[in-house]
Formats: sequence, C-alpha cells, structure tokens
Amino acid sequence: MRIGELAAAVGVTTRTVRHYHHLGLLAEPERLANGYRTYTLRHAVVLARIRRLTELGLGLTEVRDVLADDAGKDLTEVLTELDEDLARQEAAIRERRQRLRALLDAGELPAEGPFSPELAGLLATLSVEDSPMAAKDREILALVDTGASPRERERLLSALRGALEDPDMVARTREAYALLDALADASPDDPRVKQAARTLADCVPAGVLTGGRLPDHDGFLRALYADFGPAQAEVIRRTLLILEER
Repeated sequence: MRIGELAAAVGVTTRTVRHYHHLGLLAEPERLANGYRTYTLRHAVVLARIRRLTELGLGLTEVRDVLADDAGKDLTEVLTELDEDLARQEAAIRERRQRLRALLDAGELPAEGPFSPELAGLLATLSVEDSPMAAKDREILALVDTGASPRERERLLSALRGALEDPDMVARTREAYALLDALADASPDDPRVKQAARTLADCVPAGVLTGGRLPDHDGFLRALYADFGPAQAEVIRRTLLILEER
C-alpha cells in the first residue's frame, strides 16, 4: 500500500501518518527500488489501533506506552487510569453545571457578575441598581470571594449574611452608598467625608476585617484608593482607621 491508501483504509490523513512516523509511534516502511514507501497490513493494524486509543481519550505519550513492547503498563492499566480521570472530569463538569444553573435560576445577572451562588443570594437583598458605589462594592466583594481561601471565604459570607439579615444594616448601607456617590467629584477635605466614613464604618459587619492594620503602602490598598475619587478614597482610609480603633 502507498501512504494515501493506508490513510484511506484507516480513516486518517496522510499528514497524520507522517506525524506518527515523526513521533515514532508508527514504524517507517521499507522503500522500494523506485524510492516509494510500501506499507504492509501490519502498518494498517497498528495505525488503526492508534486511532482507536486516541478516540478513547489517550494522549500520544500514553499511546506510546501501550504500543511499546517493554511498557511498564499494560492496556488494562492504562484504560483504568483513563476511566478514573474521565470520572473526575465528569464530576467537575457536573458541579460546574450545577453552579451555572443556580446562577441562571437566580434571575437577571448583574453586570459585575458572575458571582458565586452564595454571594449572589446575599447581594440580591442589597440591590441598588443606580449607585456607582454599590457597583464598585459588588466588584470588590466578587474579587474577595474569588481569591479568598475556603476558610476566609466562609468567614466573609457568614459575616455578610448576618449583616444583611438586619433591615437597619441594609438601610445604613444604602445610605453609605448615597453619601459616597455624592462625593465622586469632591476634594478630600470636603466636610461630608467625616460623616460618610462614620456611616460606612457602621455598615461593615463584625469579623469582615481581621488581623493587623493594613499599611497605606500596601499594593492592594494603593490599587483600591486609585479606583475612587479623592474624597471617596479619603472616606475609605478613614473608615479603615475607625475599624482598627474598634
């Protein structure tokens, strides 16, 4: 057989056959006197086996192990490992679909999303659609929710859950958003800054901030301040000082 006939018999391309030659998966055939390569039935059998193994999901390195005479793993062992790996992938996909379904069932998604289902459920009680500061707050909460360790994430969600179950706390939070929105173009020495800082500090649930003081030169704080107007950044700085004193 010529290379085109071999490829057609197994249902692959000639480029695939040459690639397998290059990788050493398929032995090079002998050349005739005229320089043409001639393939035997054995080549077709091996090529068909390579195709079946790759269609099962084996990588070419794993296929090499199966085909090698001195392979440390037999076919049963390799396929068992593949089956276990596919089971893990299947479980992960099932979990992802459950999370997506929970988000879709929650209704209209905010522009700052997607959030985890737990955080999305909490933020639904604090909907302030026309507040730029509320939108920024949701972005920051999504950042923390994504980057926190499982333990820290649970601590944050627990603190938020307790706060947002209190109607007075929800009302104070909306008041803080309004005060901060009004300071968008103000200067840091605006007299409203002090009141806004006290109001915002009263909205932060106990347990959200832990540990020592975050220094002003901290990279995260610098990025946080830079994302707000001068007066708004001053409110956040004063809020952190109030919380540290408490």
